[in-house]
Amino acid sequence: MKKLFFLLAVSFIGLNALAQHTLIPGSIRSIGNSMQQGGSSRKDTIGFEHRHDDSITITYRYFDSTRRINYDSSINDFDNYYTVPSTWQYLGNNGAAATSLIFKPFAKPGWDAGFHAFDIYRFTIENTKFYKTGKPFSMLGYQLAGGREQMIQATHTQNPRPNINIGFNYRLITAPGFFASQNNSHNSYRIFSNYQGQRKRYNGYFILVGNTIRASQNGGIKFDSALADPNQKDRGAVNVNLGNSLNGGYFQNPFSIKVNTGNVNTDFNILLRQSYDIGKQDSIAINDSTTEYLFYPKLRLQHTFTFSNYHYNFHDYLPDSALYKNWYNINLANGNDTFSIKEKWTVISNDFSLLQFPDTKNTNQFFLAGATLQNIKYESDSSRNTFYNILLHGEYRNRTRNKLWDVLLKGEFYLNGLNSGDYGAYATLGRHFNKKLGDVVLFFNNVNRTPSFLFDNRSIFNLGNINNYKKINITSFGASAINPLLQLGFTNYLITNYTYFTDYYHTSQYAKVINLIQVTASKKIKLSKRFNYYIDAAAQQTGPNAPIKVPLLFTRSRFAFEGVFYKNLNLSTGLEVRYYTPYKADNYSPVVGQFVPQDTVTIANRPDVAAYLNFRIKGFSAYIRVENLNTLDLSNGFSFTHNNFAAPHYPTQGEMIRFGIRWWFIN
Repeated sequence: MKKLFFLLAVSFIGLNALAQHTLIPGSIRSIGNSMQQGGSSRKDTIGFEHRHDDSITITYRYFDSTRRINYDSSINDFDNYYTVPSTWQYLGNNGAAATSLIFKPFAKPGWDAGFHAFDIYRFTIENTKFYKTGKPFSMLGYQLAGGREQMIQATHTQNPRPNINIGFNYRLITAPGFFASQNNSHNSYRIFSNYQGQRKRYNGYFILVGNTIRASQNGGIKFDSALADPNQKDRGAVNVNLGNSLNGGYFQNPFSIKVNTGNVNTDFNILLRQSYDIGKQDSIAINDSTTEYLFYPKLRLQHTFTFSNYHYNFHDYLPDSALYKNWYNINLANGNDTFSIKEKWTVISNDFSLLQFPDTKNTNQFFLAGATLQNIKYESDSSRNTFYNILLHGEYRNRTRNKLWDVLLKGEFYLNGLNSGDYGAYATLGRHFNKKLGDVVLFFNNVNRTPSFLFDNRSIFNLGNINNYKKINITSFGASAINPLLQLGFTNYLITNYTYFTDYYHTSQYAKVINLIQVTASKKIKLSKRFNYYIDAAAQQTGPNAPIKVPLLFTRSRFAFEGVFYKNLNLSTGLEVRYYTPYKADNYSPVVGQFVPQDTVTIANRPDVAAYLNFRIKGFSAYIRVENLNTLDLSNGFSFTHNNFAAPHYPTQGEMIRFGIRWWFIN
């Protein structure tokens, strides 16, 4: 009866959310969290490891992961508070299209629409956290920044009964921006729940995720020299390539979510997983009226249902016909006052898997074999298509009971359908030595994948390219060492048949093998009792003619005064400096939503400098940052107008003050 109640409850939640959705318009991480580079990894395997110097006693694990992680409440790293990690670069303001400065390819076999410029802001099924807490836990966060930028965050989870956990996440980003046609407004929500039967044989997981991405596009400024014009210190007056005609009365309004020129992308996802275990049952009598049931599984029957709906839309209500002809070879009809292209995807998957547990008392060791049927529907203004995929997958995972070894062997093969012949093979071996030597992780991945559907002639965003591209093959291998003294990482990518855009809409495939090497390091240096120096660094190297452009060196340094004062005041204040060497940063194509390699403009920025003050008193933390001090310009009086560039003709903000609070509640 309880199982039936649980299924009815989650179905009711899902149907209500679906009804609401239809009203919406138009570093190496721990082995258990990130078993593969690319694919459905839980965290960037190239990113730097965040330290857990002072974490509160709440743990979580990512969906489909076996390792539990402490909730990080440390205050010395702004990456814990902000949506865009320091290793990424966005096009001007929070919510804009973003790309990683430390290269990581999209390495997931199977169907992919091809739009990833806003992935950093999206909630996904893969990054869902399932918490473990004895009491209800809530987190509220608010951030306010220059240009009337705002961000609201909320998280809550609790166990109404010992065998039921429920929770939700919510995030709102509004950023009008400093330049014309740059306003962004993103809404993301997630509901999650898991249930275990009283006799611990049945398990159910439910995840509902939705994202609405509204991002205006201005195509960059027309003339870089305008930034030095003393009459254009008000950046809203600087001419941009897209949206100028609708922006004569430009003003910053955080409550206006209308996108006159740009993207409105939405996605909605439901996952329901149910499993039933066969094995050995036992029980412990707590008292005369209470019995604690135990169960040791030997075989698990598992079914996973997922439903996903994606909408991708670009529109321009008053387009510049000359620009569209020059950039995209699109001839707009006389009197046509709107340019719009959009497509919709619906993906339904049913997966059936068997799990076998060789060690009765270690559920973190198992063999898995499964098959998935995927039904895919594509719709655009000009065509409709239906596709399918049949794939087989297997996995061996073993996190030993002594927690010294962590092993993953995983593979998937697309037997038939749209992506027939795609495959992915992943292997990871981790070893924990001791507190001093820490952990060492070795990994090897090989993915063979069909180019994203954006490169297919049938996609409306393909804009008339005629092609028949081969499958992309991505091999990566490397190692990481994580210990209290130093954190090191090495990754080598070998990429064959790399598919990319050569300009705003033409596509191509690079026939040669691209060899890209990365080395990362992260270290905390204690300068004195109160002063600490944090350094994160990455070096990257690829061939000079390859269509992948990366900065040779990336560094982020933090000079911090830190300590605990008056028993409860945890303080961290200082300077943060980010620098990367000059390189030919990718341009951005607004209509197709892609970062585009280019060989004409070299981005040579000043180091990004920010002063910050962060503190925490028990469950309350606050921070204030003065960012982009590097934009100080004394040539025309005292102003912060010496902007850096994120991409060719895409300047970043000037000096900006950012303030935020975060409050944890444990009831």
